[in-house]
Amino acid sequence: MKRLFPAPLLSLALWLLWLVLNVSISPGNLLLGALFAVLAPLLMAPLRPLSVQIRRPGTILRLILRVGIDVLVSNLQVARGVWSAGRRAPRSGFVHIPLELRDAHGLAALSMITTVIPGTIWSELALDRSVLLLHVFDLDDEAHFIEHFKQTYERPLMEIFE
Repeated sequence: MKRLFPAPLLSLALWLLWLVLNVSISPGNLLLGALFAVLAPLLMAPLRPLSVQIRRPGTILRLILRVGIDVLVSNLQVARGVWSAGRRAPRSGFVHIPLELRDAHGLAALSMITTVIPGTIWSELALDRSVLLLHVFDLDDEAHFIEHFKQTYERPLMEIFE
């Protein structure tokens, strides 16, 4: 059964989406949607990422809460920086952050976190995954920023994924 339906929930969702988008439950649409729902996951199975093993679910909740708080605080800081740009230009710059995190799922989560937080942009990851290049909107102290980034985001992700 797993061979025919490698992702049964995805198949069901695709079938329902097909029917909703076609706004019809005619026999032809039911059959065509079912065919699409079965074949798409089968053809895309080689592209699916490796399964992940989460080690500390409590850390996930703390990380989500921390990211939420940082999003709010960063929004306010960026807004203040934009409004006061005439008096004091923001000191934006690129920061090289040495990484200990090597897990692909952890790095993907780190990239999403970095993208969500205003004022930071994931610019480049070294081929060996050892250094991350970030652009920061307003950078006061590079060493403090690196330590904050590693403590707040990288360490919890290492606890979760490694």
